[in-house]
Amino acid sequence: MTQTHDTAKNVMDVASMVATIGSFLEMFTPVFGLIGAVWTLMRIAEMIAGKPFAEIIRRKKPDAVNE
Repeated sequence: MTQTHDTAKNVMDVASMVATIGSFLEMFTPVFGLIGAVWTLMRIAEMIAGKPFAEIIRRKKPDAVNE
């Protein structure tokens, strides 16, 4: 990954934590908290699986059966 891509992910991580905590403290609307929580869960899934979230949720199409 590039340095810019890593920096953007780090900024989004901090923003999601602030949104989640702010929502729990009733500083922001619950929608921001939900967005932050979803983002955090996606990042945790990436760390556990060791690959990008898009690859985790991508489903493989069934192979065509040769007749």
